[in-house]
Amino acid sequence: MINLDGHTALVTGSTMGVGRSIATTLAKAGANVIVHGLRDDQPAQETLAELKATGRDCHLITGDLSAPTMECIPSIVDQALSCRDDIDLLASNAGTYSENEFLEMEFETFDRTMKLNVYSHFFLTQAFARRWIENSVKGRVLLTGSINGRLAEQVHAAYDTSKGAVETMVKTLCVTLAPHGIRVNGMAPGLVKTPLTSPALDNADFMRWMELHTPSGEVPDASPCGAAAAFLLSDEAWHVHGQMLLVDGGMSAWQQPDPP
Repeated sequence: MINLDGHTALVTGSTMGVGRSIATTLAKAGANVIVHGLRDDQPAQETLAELKATGRDCHLITGDLSAPTMECIPSIVDQALSCRDDIDLLASNAGTYSENEFLEMEFETFDRTMKLNVYSHFFLTQAFARRWIENSVKGRVLLTGSINGRLAEQVHAAYDTSKGAVETMVKTLCVTLAPHGIRVNGMAPGLVKTPLTSPALDNADFMRWMELHTPSGEVPDASPCGAAAAFLLSDEAWHVHGQMLLVDGGMSAWQQPDPP
């Protein structure tokens, strides 16, 4: 069983979906957790209440990670450290999803996608890594990618590009930070049921298509992502560095699914 007693995690983008699954799983495994969301709203408070019910010390911070990077990152870091100054786990999960073909892509959409899906991971990790190295803390980092970092879709040009960057970032930060005792890994979910994906998955034909194109035949909720994150941040994964764990029911392994 994963045991994270004595650890404190910051999980960005954790008031719903994959991030909420990560945060709740870490708390249930014994970690103190700082939840981050865009705003202090009902989903944020519901998430915080669920985490506090585990008996762990949990807090909520807010901030827009699509704002100018060198303004929003220090704010997030300062808020988190004001809650607890012993953060040694960073699950950088906040991100955005857009449907825009390359030829119709507007700069504003591309820029916002990069800020949330790439810049926030890079500079949050940098901020905590500097602090950990200075204080001899053997921190652990998890970056949330996607199978879209390996498998492209025509209408997701910005999203696919950003998630490909995350996968390479995991490797780059690993070789930079492993000598300091800091582990960096990533998790790449396939399609899971979240508030963001529910509009598509509520369509029975689309849901059936996704099930047919997944070897396991399942499109689950976000709980497998939480379990994967807890493992990668735990002592059990002590020798796992620079890896992107795909949590996708085998979709990325299937070159050409059989017709129904």
